[in-house]
Amino acid sequence: MKKICTLAALAACAQPALAVDIKAGDWTVSVGGIVNAYATVVDCSGGQPGGLALGGRALGCGGDDRRTTIGNGLLPNALTAGASSNQGGFDVKALVGIYAATATDSAIAQNSTVDVRQAFFTVGRADLGAFKLGRDYGIFGSNAILGDMTLVGAGAPVQATQRGRVTLGHIGAGYAYLGTYGQIAYSTPASGSGFGVDIGFMSPVADTPVIAGAAYSSTSTPQVQAQLRMGQGGFKAWIGAKGQRFDSVAANLPDLSMRAVEIGASLQAGPAGFLVNAQRGKGLGILSDGDQGDVRSTHYLAQATFKTSDALKLGVSYGQSRNNAAAPGTGGLKSNANLTVGAYYALNSAITLVAEASQTRSKAFVGAEGKMNGVSLGGIIFF
Repeated sequence: MKKICTLAALAACAQPALAVDIKAGDWTVSVGGIVNAYATVVDCSGGQPGGLALGGRALGCGGDDRRTTIGNGLLPNALTAGASSNQGGFDVKALVGIYAATATDSAIAQNSTVDVRQAFFTVGRADLGAFKLGRDYGIFGSNAILGDMTLVGAGAPVQATQRGRVTLGHIGAGYAYLGTYGQIAYSTPASGSGFGVDIGFMSPVADTPVIAGAAYSSTSTPQVQAQLRMGQGGFKAWIGAKGQRFDSVAANLPDLSMRAVEIGASLQAGPAGFLVNAQRGKGLGILSDGDQGDVRSTHYLAQATFKTSDALKLGVSYGQSRNNAAAPGTGGLKSNANLTVGAYYALNSAITLVAEASQTRSKAFVGAEGKMNGVSLGGIIFF
């Protein structure tokens, strides 16, 4: 049965378990979490491409030429509680994750916005696979964000999102966000050859545009996501797809059928690590499902890392998200691209110190280009 890992603890899943486990009869209750903070300094120059231009002054620097924030990186702060047991020959697990942000624009207002992204249970058996029911992250795009070295850092330190939420890593500049959905999903057991399948039926969602108002609503047909995965030794590969029908809520706007595909691979060869991932689809969006309406977009990410010692890992990653046409929902945005170089030092089994430098560029179809340079210094603790 697959191990349950919250996105907030995904980077720690390969490390020794740090959560507190409490035995109570047939059940094991686990409590864990994550806290992180990064001082980010950004500088923006150039024009304003429009739309979801992450390198532009409006989003990248929060409307200013320069800005400083001490807040979360790509991961939020989190407190997670889970329980596991074997009941009637089935492995049963449940998890609830509560998430909160570090930085706000006020020193006196309550920082009380709580994001309950996960609340689900799984039931399964080693020979049958596992069913998941509840709210959790999506399948499509999960390998890209899990393999992104900036998961424990900041990546693109977009100021419009870091204050009150998180930075974006390579979201919108390398891959679309995997999203959180109410879902019923099934994962097959891994075969002897390393192959497995994940398929999920997600509660249909409305579009989530950041720049304009909503143009589509959810339908009675669930969103479907599926993935074929394989792994042997340090090599992993995956092929994924997702689709959903959106109903138009605007006059003279046709309905939208989102269809997207993904392919990627990663390799860990001794101290060296590599990852490539590509997504393409209609209605896929720059950040999330349908956020630009009926436009075809392409995302790709390439990354290389190297461990110089047991404690220090160096890496470079480049991602780009590109619209194929200047449809009305794009706001004229042609592409976002982000280049990040980083150093990740494991101070001990719980704390990782991070230093990153990045450049995010956004281009418009009409030629305007915005550039955001950023530096992020901080750390993250898993417990």
